[in-house]
Amino acid sequence: MLPPQPRVVVLAGGVGGSKFTLGVRAALRRLGAPEATVIVNTGDDLWLSGVRLQPDVDSITYALAGVNDTERGWGRAGDTERVNEELQAWGAGWPWFTLGDLDLGTHLARTGWLRDGLTPTQVLERMAQRWPLGIRMLPMTDSEVDTHVLLEDGGRLHFQEWWTRHRAKLTPRAFENPGVADAVPAPGVAEAIAGADVVLIAPSNPVVSIGPILSVPGIRDAVRKTSAKVVGVSPIIGGRVVRGMADVCLTAIGVETSAAAVARHYGARSAGGVLDAWLLAEEDAAAATDVEIAGLRAVVAPLWMRDEETSAAIAEVALRA
Repeated sequence: MLPPQPRVVVLAGGVGGSKFTLGVRAALRRLGAPEATVIVNTGDDLWLSGVRLQPDVDSITYALAGVNDTERGWGRAGDTERVNEELQAWGAGWPWFTLGDLDLGTHLARTGWLRDGLTPTQVLERMAQRWPLGIRMLPMTDSEVDTHVLLEDGGRLHFQEWWTRHRAKLTPRAFENPGVADAVPAPGVAEAIAGADVVLIAPSNPVVSIGPILSVPGIRDAVRKTSAKVVGVSPIIGGRVVRGMADVCLTAIGVETSAAAVARHYGARSAGGVLDAWLLAEEDAAAATDVEIAGLRAVVAPLWMRDEETSAAIAEVALRA
């Protein structure tokens, strides 16, 4: 049974993670519950033109602050690209990776703080002082752990180049997070998971958004050992990915693009996995039996996150699952 004021932790990344986080915040406000702690994927991070970019951190921050570009799904609303155009004129940066002027201001501030000696955790705390986010955000780790894509032809690309420039059309054979074996959870991450009543895994890309978080030594074990219930929300609706190219990522690691297959990929805690329950879309209701066979409680619900209201409804179902 859900406590009157549940302590909630969310593992999230990407656009799906930002939409779901908005829903969790709205749901908890209705319950009069404390702010959730969101552990954000930093595997998408990179250095570009001398500044440190944290795409998932910024997507979730901008969404919570209400300043995100909802049409593009990334960056700041109403942004301009004068600096980006000047960078291209100098032959600097990546011509296929746009840095908006307002967005670049965020990256410059972050980079300055990092060079002053602040950790990514401390930088996020400082960023949260600008807007009333209503969420406590933590990076998965303070270490630099980027995501690389190993291609079938033997090549290697940073995830952002593979995803943004090539639109995931180069066939991957594996994904790696160099340095992750030596990383540790950011301060407060393990403690938040251990002290939670509910841990929610957002409908983010299971491979490159949630995967890196769980790959940080200590985080997967913390999820497995917590006394909280762990509930995942399917990023697959009607046998298809909702956004992006997660199906390509799943295929590369041998996982079928289906709600039941992703549930099995995460696995039941009773069998060494990380989940207790799994939310499936109404379109995938027939797969509920397969999910139950895998040792998970299957909960069928509408999963389209069309706006904050529908996202909040999904979060409420997840919290009560």
